[in-house]
Amino acid sequence: MIEIPSDLHKHLVPLAFLLGNWAGAGVHDFPGSEKCNFGQEVSFTHDGRDFLEYHSHSWVLDGEGNKVRPLESESGYWRIDKDRKVEVTMARDDGVVEVWYGEMAEKKPQVHLATDAVARTAASGPYTGGKRLYGYVNSDLMWVGEKQTPEVPLRPYMSAHLKKVVTPEDVERWAKALPDDLPDDGIAFFK
Repeated sequence: MIEIPSDLHKHLVPLAFLLGNWAGAGVHDFPGSEKCNFGQEVSFTHDGRDFLEYHSHSWVLDGEGNKVRPLESESGYWRIDKDRKVEVTMARDDGVVEVWYGEMAEKKPQVHLATDAVARTAASGPYTGGKRLYGYVNSDLMWVGEKQTPEVPLRPYMSAHLKKVVTPEDVERWAKALPDDLPDDGIAFFK
């Protein structure tokens, strides 16, 4: 279910499907780096202004699904204009700062992004750009990332399937929103 908070900036309504805390797992595979399964936590929040704040932390998982070590972290800001054009500024823990541009898909909660500008510190590895696709599919957040370096042409390198994290505050808010006349037997509720 997509909720649209009453204090969400009106321009951000098309991006409301991203809001919340998400957790899940995915696959990382790029030439020159370790192929692995990873866990990920992502948050999209807002404070009433015209952007979403974004944070992502991922870690390598062992064969049993246990955290082994950090993989990647990134944070940034997402904006959208009246024509559904999306812009993202992002900083990553490996010393890369990016500007992404893209757009919302027609009539579905999906964002296509491509890098427009990349800045790297001396400590960062080779990287020249990328593409990402984020989509809301059956109440889950799914994404796939592609990247390129001077040596490797653009290719998929990470993808993940994330579930919405439900907090006690969410449950309390939903409970307060339930109608007072719910049927006692529960069965009538589904008729």
